[in-house]
Amino acid sequence: MESINHTHTHSHPHPNYHPPNQKKSGSFDILNPLRRVVDGIQVKHNRIAHLICQTIPCCCPFERKINLFGRIFDIPALCKLNPLYNEFVGLRFRALSYLADECGEDVTKYIC
Repeated sequence: MESINHTHTHSHPHPNYHPPNQKKSGSFDILNPLRRVVDGIQVKHNRIAHLICQTIPCCCPFERKINLFGRIFDIPALCKLNPLYNEFVGLRFRALSYLADECGEDVTKYIC
């Protein structure tokens, strides 16, 4: 029985493939400068790292279940609507990593 090998000539699995959260080339992202600023923040002081971990929640504070007149209403997490959500999550992770790895601190109080 013969086997057939098929090779793609594209560098991506599909010609219209774009990685998640990546803009198509030529598109304009007005928030890109702000994204770069947040991504460029380096955590080098434990007081700043603690402030970041206290300020940026570990889970979305807007997700709620509300009991109203015997009916339960679920308010979904709205954090993904924040256009800088991924950058803030990354900053919080860098702060947690700094506290744990560089300062040797217990960060379990900052983890949900």
